[in-house]
Amino acid sequence: MVGRMNRHVVVVLILLGALLTVAPSCASVAFHRDTPSSGTFEATAWSFTLLSVDIPQDARQIAHGNVADARMPNPLVERELVIPHLGPLDFLLDIVSIRFVKVSGTWGFPAGAPGEGDAR
Repeated sequence: MVGRMNRHVVVVLILLGALLTVAPSCASVAFHRDTPSSGTFEATAWSFTLLSVDIPQDARQIAHGNVADARMPNPLVERELVIPHLGPLDFLLDIVSIRFVKVSGTWGFPAGAPGEGDAR
């Protein structure tokens, strides 16, 4: 009986290790230029959470970090989508979950905006 239980524990640990190996986050960021000095962006990220540990990092942080790392001037987040989002019951997702985040907004300065144009 104990040998059978130990085998189940080993199998569960192996499956958990395999899941953690293939479940690191995936992320992307895309920028679209509307004028020479402005445009829109969209960043997405996935992350895996197990017992309140986000692997490799919180999906929200990854998406926002990708936008910041692109070094585009004046990024402004207009929309953020988090799936799943349970509101006050979000703590339940800290046990085991996979999260998807999509962040979109604008960057730069619109044509004719103060501060755009030739530098003096």
